[in-house]
Amino acid sequence: MSKLIGIAGGSCSGKTTLARKLHQELGEEHCHVIYQDSFYIDQSDRFDFDGGSVNFDHPEALDFFLMSQVLEKLKSGDSVEIPIYDFSTHKRKPEVEFLSPKSVILVDGTLILSQDFLRALFDHSCFIECDYATRLERRLARDVRERGRSQAGVLDQFASQVEPMHQAFVEPSKTHADCIFNQESLQAPGFLQNLKTEWWL
Repeated sequence: MSKLIGIAGGSCSGKTTLARKLHQELGEEHCHVIYQDSFYIDQSDRFDFDGGSVNFDHPEALDFFLMSQVLEKLKSGDSVEIPIYDFSTHKRKPEVEFLSPKSVILVDGTLILSQDFLRALFDHSCFIECDYATRLERRLARDVRERGRSQAGVLDQFASQVEPMHQAFVEPSKTHADCIFNQESLQAPGFLQNLKTEWWL
């Protein structure tokens, strides 16, 4: 049976960095990382322009029911298919990623603690706090460099969608986390080892 660990927090708060460090620490043979981004619904028929009206930061943009099915299967010891979302076309690719169950499944996502049926599946969960300015700076750099976005589009989207959704859904969800980390705690000596001990990883 797989142990499920939820890693939540705002966009570009450091969730993926923590997930990847834990994954590296635990080793590929013992651990998988599943990303919330894999479960976006097809937005290709609604997408208008960079930074347009499609709100990718609202819970309704994601198929959390499918995500819960995947996590339930992994927790039960079954192999699963993970969708691959293409940010250039805003729809899922025909191919999928096949995952077999492993001892630890890390789940990375801004909104995963906002969904009660997902929270019920996690053995442990954490929320990473990060201030507005840092999240915006990191998101701007990431989306322009990795996703081919325009700076103007990223800034508009952050102001009109990302931050309002953060305040409405992401920030309130931290009350459901087992533990809350700030940016300083993530850099503290021995942080990963202490976390592994606390979570029995």
